[in-house]
Amino acid sequence: MSIFLSKKPILLIFSLLLLSGCTYHNELTNDPMDPLESRNRSIYAFNESLDEAILEPAADGYDYITPNMLQKGVNNFFYNINYPVTIINQLLQGNIEEALQDTLRFSINSSIGVFGLFDPASSMGLSQHDEDFGQTLAVWGVKEGPYLMLPFIGPKTLRSLTGDFTDILFNPLLNINDTNLKIKAYSISILQDRSDLSTLEEELDNSFDPYQYIKDSYFQNRTYKIHNGVITEDDEEVDFDFDDF
Repeated sequence: MSIFLSKKPILLIFSLLLLSGCTYHNELTNDPMDPLESRNRSIYAFNESLDEAILEPAADGYDYITPNMLQKGVNNFFYNINYPVTIINQLLQGNIEEALQDTLRFSINSSIGVFGLFDPASSMGLSQHDEDFGQTLAVWGVKEGPYLMLPFIGPKTLRSLTGDFTDILFNPLLNINDTNLKIKAYSISILQDRSDLSTLEEELDNSFDPYQYIKDSYFQNRTYKIHNGVITEDDEEVDFDFDDF
């Protein structure tokens, strides 16, 4: 598995790992959306090697010593602390009603939910949403651009990468003045994300061409997110619940 620096890149990679009926061959595909495929495959191999040497063993150790209930709280906390990014992008996309609802959700989980460690808002019927500036750019009609496999980060397109650079400006963790605390917070987030993905390793390992599998998964996930879960006829064969991630 590749090593990544934040939750979203990791989830984007694995959101479709349970797709069935796909067979690939480990060869260049001349995909017009992947003009840098040879270079991308080399970087993918580098990410995989780095993950196997460092992140996977560290995540296994974290998983061993951290109770499931605490891991759920960690997930809730980091999801909640990044929620202003979703709200801002809902406003930019013109989804005023959802933005108001999610502002209420964020307020409830940040207060009653003890800084987001718990998720009472879901019990109140306030569902989760996930918006980023890459999705906003798509709504505005910006073209996707070429597919990129980036060192340490994983799969992106030029549009989503631009979106990430914008979203990161609103990440509350960047406002932490204590450098050591900031590093610890990011480290825990990365370990938790990698731990969550351990059960999906076999699906990726059993694919004929993991690089192609990840690329297809990435594009289908982004399409799903941009259209807010509305599946087109071309996607009907996909039997997968994106809300699991």
